[in-house]
Amino acid sequence: MGRLEPQVSDAAAPFWEATKQRRYLVQWCDACAQPIFYPREVCPRCLSAGTLLWRESKGTGTVHAVSVQHRPANPTMADMVPYAVALVDLDDGIRVMSNVVNVDDPATIVVGQAVQLTWEPLADGCNLPLFEPAGPVKES
Repeated sequence: MGRLEPQVSDAAAPFWEATKQRRYLVQWCDACAQPIFYPREVCPRCLSAGTLLWRESKGTGTVHAVSVQHRPANPTMADMVPYAVALVDLDDGIRVMSNVVNVDDPATIVVGQAVQLTWEPLADGCNLPLFEPAGPVKES
């Protein structure tokens, strides 16, 4: 069984299209100069609709929170347990939920851990953005 793949909304279509080239885009409001996550048709801060644009992210950040899953939340993840689900604070100013992968033991992922973007191919030609450790824990 393969991974459960995301349904793509009209607002998120540019994001998913860019993942085909392994580019991670962050939506921005040009009117109030703020990043937006999740993709929307109207800025949630200033309610501007005509000033939304996309900027490429470096895909770096830190773990804000992490939970190791020993039981799959979805049957498609059964062969992946245990796995780490994390809230990642991207250096771009948004917080995203993703998996932290490419670790021998997901329990070693901790709050403050530096992470970087990595990709998992999906059946439709898109790539799923995931994160992997990028260095030591950042002190706050």
